[in-house]
Order: sequence, then C-alpha cells, then structure tokens
Amino acid sequence: MILLDRRMPGLSGDEVLVAVRDRGIDARVAMVTAVEPDFDIVEMGFDDYLVKPVTREGLVDTVESLLGRAEYDEGVQELYAVASKKAVLESEKGQAALEESDEYAELQERHDELQAKLDTQLEGFSDHDDFEQAFREFDKGDPSDDDEDLDFGL
Repeated sequence: MILLDRRMPGLSGDEVLVAVRDRGIDARVAMVTAVEPDFDIVEMGFDDYLVKPVTREGLVDTVESLLGRAEYDEGVQELYAVASKKAVLESEKGQAALEESDEYAELQERHDELQAKLDTQLEGFSDHDDFEQAFREFDKGDPSDDDEDLDFGL
C-alpha cells in the first residue's frame, strides 16, 4: 500500500508512481493530494485519488478498500482503478468538459469494456467456489521479497 502526494518536496509523486509501476511492484497506490485532478490522471497508474483536505475517516476507508482490492484478480483491480478515475473526474469537471475530452471518452469506453467482461464472467459461475476462484489471487511468492529496499533512482 502506497500513499503518494503529487507535490512532494524534491520529488514528484507522479515520478515515484511511474518508477513503482515500471519496476513491477505490485502495490495498491492512492494519490492523496491538493492537486485538482485533470484529464492527465487517465493515463496514471494509481488505484484511487483523494483531493485534500482528506478526513481521517476518508483516508482509513480508502486504505481498507485498497487493501481489500489486493485480493482481487487483475481485471477487477483495473475496473476499480478505472471507475475511481472516472468518479473523480465526474466530481471535479463539468459535464461540458467531460463531453469534450477524448481522454474521458477513452476512459468511459475502457470502463464499459471491463464491466461487460466482468458481467460475462459472472454469468458463467455455477457456484460460490467458481466465484471465489475467479476473483482471488493466491500469492505463492516468497514473502521476504516484500522487504527489499526500494531505490527509485529519481
């Protein structure tokens, strides 16, 4: 779980996010920032975006939600991330700006594709075990790998 501010002293949270994703680090990332979201967030690899000021309860809820998402399969994680970006843009941008944005249109299209794929998968489940298996990732890696020091080289 990583919490990033887009404006950190001496280092951009955007740059750290790119480095995290480039290194293949499998962590949920929330941007917690005073930077109002713009359409540039569509291409960013975060899972949730909170605009400051953020309440303690709001932050705790976000962390708990992201930790819970870590158990879901990659497709469901992407749907959550896309839905989060869509929601933050819809709450911060006017309808006219959304309608004029190619980035938002692509985001909406991706959301619809992922939702349709998920709906199709859900239709095929015959019992609870099928559902659980489709949405859970079982980490069979070495847990000590998580303890390595991170040097982003930025």
